[in-house]
Amino acid sequence: MRRVERDVRWRGRAPRGSATHQPAVTTGSLNRMTAVFAAAGLLAALAGCSGSGAPSEGQSADQTGSAPPAGELLVFAAASLSSTFTEIGERFEASHPGSAVEFNFAGSTDLVAQLQQGAPADVFASADASTMDRAASDDLLSGTPTVFATNTMMIAVPPDNPAGIAGFADLARPGVQVVVCAPEVPCGSATQRVEANTGVSLDPVSEESSVTDVLNKAATGEADAGVVYVTDVQGSAGRVMGIEIPADVNTVNSYPIAVLAGSAVPGLAQQFQAMVTGPEGRKVLADAGFGAP
Repeated sequence: MRRVERDVRWRGRAPRGSATHQPAVTTGSLNRMTAVFAAAGLLAALAGCSGSGAPSEGQSADQTGSAPPAGELLVFAAASLSSTFTEIGERFEASHPGSAVEFNFAGSTDLVAQLQQGAPADVFASADASTMDRAASDDLLSGTPTVFATNTMMIAVPPDNPAGIAGFADLARPGVQVVVCAPEVPCGSATQRVEANTGVSLDPVSEESSVTDVLNKAATGEADAGVVYVTDVQGSAGRVMGIEIPADVNTVNSYPIAVLAGSAVPGLAQQFQAMVTGPEGRKVLADAGFGAP
C-alpha cells in the first residue's frame, strides 16, 4: 500500500475516447483460434464435472460465492483521515487477495480540484458534505455519497503550552500566534463557525491548505496554537496538547464517501466503501476519536 501525496499517477489508464489497436485476423490464424477455443471448451467442461466451484485455499469469496474483485484501487481522502484510512486499507488488502490500495491524502478542496482536472481515482472521502456536493455537481460520482463519520474541533498547542491558552477566547489575545485552515478547506469553514458561535474573531498568522499542516505548526512551536480536529490531537502521539472547545459553541463536520464515476474498478471501489461504512471501518474510526454518522 502506498500514499500518493498531491502527485497522482495516471496508472496506465487510457484516456476517455482513446482507441485500442486491433491486429488483423488471417484465415490461418482463424483456424488456429478455432482449435484453441475447442480445446478450452473441453477443459472447461471437464473442470465443471470435477470441481465444486468453491474458492481455493486462501481465497476469500463474497456473498455470491465468487472470489472478490482484485486490482489497484486509488482513494482520494481528506488529510484528517490519513491514519484511519491507512489502517483500513491494510485490512482491505488482507481480506482482498490481489488488491492494492493507494491513497492521495490532502485537503478536501485540493482533492476535488484534482478530480475536476481529470485525475483518475476510484473513491473519494471528504471532510465535509459541501465539498462532496461540488464533486456531485460536476458528475464525478457514481451513486449517492454515504456519511461514515463525524468530527469536531479542538485547539492544539505545544506540549508546554507557552502562551497559556485555556480557551478559544485566548486565541484572540494580542501577541498570540494562531494558525488555522484556509476558509475554503472544511476545517477552515468549521473554524469560522466556531468563531461565529463564540463571538471571537481570530487574526491568524497563517492559513493552511490542510489540517495536518496546522497540527504540525503547533507541534513544532511555529505557532502558539492551531485549530484542528479532535482526531488530530488524539492521533498526535503527544506532539501537542489539546484544549477543548465546549460543545455548545463547537461545530460538527460530517464525512461522506462515494465511488467515483470514472473508476476503472467500480466493484472493488464499492467493496472498499462498504468496509469503511461497515462495522470494521467504523470501529477503526471510533478508536481514533471520530463520532458516529
